[in-house]
Amino acid sequence: MRTSDFDYDLPSGIIAQSPTEPRDACRLMVVDRRSGQIDHRLFSDLPEYLRPGDLLVVNETRVLPARLKGAKDETGGSVELLLLRERYQDTWECLARPGRRLKPGAHIVFGDGVLKGFVVDVLPDTGGRLVRFTVPSGTVLDAIHRVGEVPLPPYITQPIADPELYQTVFARDERSAAAPTAGLHFTESLLERCRKAGAELTEIELDVGLDTFRPVTEEETSEHRMHAEHVRVPERCVAAVERARSRGGRVVAVGTTTVRALESSRDQESGALVAREGVTDLFITPGFGFGVVDALVTNFHMPRSTLLMMVSAFAGRELILRAYANAVAEGYRFLSFGDAMLLL
Repeated sequence: MRTSDFDYDLPSGIIAQSPTEPRDACRLMVVDRRSGQIDHRLFSDLPEYLRPGDLLVVNETRVLPARLKGAKDETGGSVELLLLRERYQDTWECLARPGRRLKPGAHIVFGDGVLKGFVVDVLPDTGGRLVRFTVPSGTVLDAIHRVGEVPLPPYITQPIADPELYQTVFARDERSAAAPTAGLHFTESLLERCRKAGAELTEIELDVGLDTFRPVTEEETSEHRMHAEHVRVPERCVAAVERARSRGGRVVAVGTTTVRALESSRDQESGALVAREGVTDLFITPGFGFGVVDALVTNFHMPRSTLLMMVSAFAGRELILRAYANAVAEGYRFLSFGDAMLLL
């Protein structure tokens, strides 16, 4: 398929610049994949669509304060790094700005020497940099917390008052460069109402990385290469999926990162979900056969993005583009801090 098959007009005025308060007061578009029916609700209505025996699967990764602003030790020129993935102890894969001038061997100073970086290599597949960090005292992670900022997506142009607004209520270990944004709509009270509706909750982890920021530039979708992201599907998640299947419940994935984690953790021979920790570069496009996920909670995504391609694979491209056109006409808020969609 062509990347242009997943294009639509996104007016800048409907890109949400701040989250709805409270979180679950945002709008929820409910799309029935079989009938094509579209309903307009609030996210707080989600428990009404859950059945006893259903399983909600969430991504519990937490966003690291991964945006580091520093200066080259040799020249004083400004440098900005975005931490993507720790390759080795204290050595990170990063996006760099300006990138062309940051050569291997360069030294970078952050926060008056609280944290220092040494450029080890240029990564030819992504154009990123491999940077080894050192600190005069304490740990590198502590220093990152002292000098780093939460990296909001580039289309959010206004600062947020509280960085916790860009974290989910179930976030745990800090490993991601961006939030799994479908989970931002949940509150503790809404999770409790989901449980009272008979749904179970379980967690996976997928460390959100480069492809959240990288647009698809190839004309043919088959030519796009997905960046690998670290994923952990624990035994407790596998057991929860098996319980849901045994009682006739649905697996409801909260977010596209959760879909990627689950669908990339299937045994190639049996198709069954298995516990694993590793990396995934799974690129889901129309024609993909879903084997774990039965329903999906997601946000509204950028045109021509891998995320729009994934939801089109799940619900059908024509239905998704019709739903998106409806959302634009109805004034839904789009992208990370925007409204949500439930695909049944």
